[in-house]
Amino acid sequence: MTSESPGRIVLLTASHRVAPGLLSWPAWQALGAADRVLCPDEDHPQLPYLREAGVAVEHARPTAEELVEACAGGRTVLLLPSGEGDRALTDGLARLAGSGRVSMPDLELLPGSYDLPGARLLDLVQIMDRVRRECPWTSRQTHRGLAKYAIEEAYELVEAIEEGDRGELREELGDVLLQVVFHARIAEEDPEEPFSVDDVAGALADKLIHRHPHVFGDATALTPEDVQEHWQRTKAIEKQRESVTDGVPLGQPGLALAAKLAGRVRTAGLDVKLPAGEGIGYELLALAARAEASGVDPEAALRAAAKTYRDAIRAAEGLA
Repeated sequence: MTSESPGRIVLLTASHRVAPGLLSWPAWQALGAADRVLCPDEDHPQLPYLREAGVAVEHARPTAEELVEACAGGRTVLLLPSGEGDRALTDGLARLAGSGRVSMPDLELLPGSYDLPGARLLDLVQIMDRVRRECPWTSRQTHRGLAKYAIEEAYELVEAIEEGDRGELREELGDVLLQVVFHARIAEEDPEEPFSVDDVAGALADKLIHRHPHVFGDATALTPEDVQEHWQRTKAIEKQRESVTDGVPLGQPGLALAAKLAGRVRTAGLDVKLPAGEGIGYELLALAARAEASGVDPEAALRAAAKTYRDAIRAAEGLA
């Protein structure tokens, strides 16, 4: 004589970052095969789609004991937890299983939908939207007022990269990303030319595809130099630039500016002699051009030397 089957409990989870109703095929199969489908949340976002698909869902918040009893006789009960989950229920099931006094049903955790890479960016956009509306400081910020923070965060990111600190790198990348999301949220409010973070991301995606025909098209690029040449040529056509110097921001640090100009000249194959002048400025210009031609970032090289100088100063002061 065989003992009665204790049945089966299926906990069906779904990501709030995926549109309701877009469930996996195993999830729909489990919903169709279950003897009972329970949901403690009357406002669960999946309910309209389940009912439209003909799935009978009962509004119930069972205890662990009641759920186990509902599975008696080999029945399968599928529970659709709320977005916050049900800690009391899961703790109760664990307590029953550990007691040894109850024949426990099989328990299956079935993900009905999965987050795609980048899904947490949706959370970031939603959080930024709420902070912009409700925070007294954030709600008053403008593009111009935030500009200095973008520069600061970019430098802190560079420092984290140079220091090789992975934890700092992750944090500083987040701070730079915050600037992008923040400015995009402010841009939505512009009365004349509004745009959103989706517009920013969409334009960037189109640009990456267009400027990488060797990846997304039929073009061929065998070396990094081939890629760089095509990139500059495409940018010139897109922006209708007359000079290779167009688009080089003159407000950037001097060494970086000099290296960028020298790089544009070299990439374009132009024969332009460095201006002959007297003074430290022309000497630095020559050094920056030489560094760029050698594949060295003069800004990074100078920062590294300056840090060594700082350490020597601290050592002279008796500081570790």
